[in-house]
Amino acid sequence: MHPKTGAADENEQLFEEITMGLRGEAAILGFYELPPQRKLAREKTFNLEQWARLSKAALDDAGLDATDVNGIVTPLIGEASMFVPSTITEYLGIDANFAEIVDLGGAGSAAAVWRAAAAVELGLCDAVLVTFPGTHEVPTHERHPFVMEDSMYFGASSNKYGSPQAEFEIPYANLGQNGPYAQIAKRYGHEFGYDELAMAKIAVDQRTNACATPGAVFHGKPITAQDVLDSPMVADPLHMLEIVMPCQGGAAVVIGNKNMAAKSKNRPVWIKGFGERVPYKTPTYARDLMYSPMVHAADQAFTMAGIGRDEVDMVSIYDCYSITVLMSLEDAGFAEKGKGMQFVNEHDLTFRGDFPVNTAGGQLSFGQAGIAGGMHHVIDGARQIMGRAGEAQVADCNRAFVTGNGGIMSEQTALIFEGE
Repeated sequence: MHPKTGAADENEQLFEEITMGLRGEAAILGFYELPPQRKLAREKTFNLEQWARLSKAALDDAGLDATDVNGIVTPLIGEASMFVPSTITEYLGIDANFAEIVDLGGAGSAAAVWRAAAAVELGLCDAVLVTFPGTHEVPTHERHPFVMEDSMYFGASSNKYGSPQAEFEIPYANLGQNGPYAQIAKRYGHEFGYDELAMAKIAVDQRTNACATPGAVFHGKPITAQDVLDSPMVADPLHMLEIVMPCQGGAAVVIGNKNMAAKSKNRPVWIKGFGERVPYKTPTYARDLMYSPMVHAADQAFTMAGIGRDEVDMVSIYDCYSITVLMSLEDAGFAEKGKGMQFVNEHDLTFRGDFPVNTAGGQLSFGQAGIAGGMHHVIDGARQIMGRAGEAQVADCNRAFVTGNGGIMSEQTALIFEGE
């Protein structure tokens, strides 16, 4: 403010007129998702060849050429411990104006999408490949998330060189994924009560969606709530059928500007809003286990897109565990905190229901292809808006809300998609 007149300073006024975020001028134009395979990898497949094959398939799907691409976003790959983007562009023969590594675990795919969209809107790129090879060599200690031996390494990447995790968590067996997610579920039950049937319903409704999605690992294999409750208890209160199914796979999307959209053969899926919050790695350092960073990420995404929660036609929620879905639905503002189980019971979460969730089955029933698991949700939303979901198509689907989740509810990203 001006010290004498009290009027807004010109720069302050200009600042207030600036709207943060995307303008919605970048779109997903094509995608490719490998059909998941439920088997162990015997060799490293986080590799350049898979990156190239997935990217080519996504470009073919969009009807674009490799010469249209001048940007990439990638996770880490096995062939390079550093200089990863240039290793990829060199292999693919791409002259990239924008090349980025995203290392946010299951939130990485959604995070990569908004970064690619920002590069397109800034005019740096005409089209950006976002490719996540999802399979990897599975060491003995990582061969199944339900196996607890040697679990200090499962989800505990910072377990060396005096890291806080090595010093304060591993010695006390606060390890891996199953235990910490179960802690969140236990705390939720203590605070708000715990309805096992409602939690089972999440898995059942998603399995219904998988049964309508050819290629899902559990396609054609419906389950009941009793099946979920009868499955082995892995980490109380989480049953086996409430926990993600590891598989081999991989996925890619191509994101382009309006000129590329005019060339594409698909309905463009415009990226209208995003939000992200990364406050910690493990829940040891969470301020409150009952409120995840999704609270901020979702608010930012909806504010940027300028729409309300009631205006989306489907949601694709990162679902490594059933409790992740419940917490995300609450923290994203679709259900009141502590009322998520009531919300689940009152709504049909299948593709034909009043609140479609994870319409291709989610990672619980489609499968989690390693680091590419988050890309499943990006493609789930894009597929619906493009009208390409087949039997599982949501009627009149024009807007989607998509989330990514890394660590233990610690790295959170949200996206809002819209069709023309």
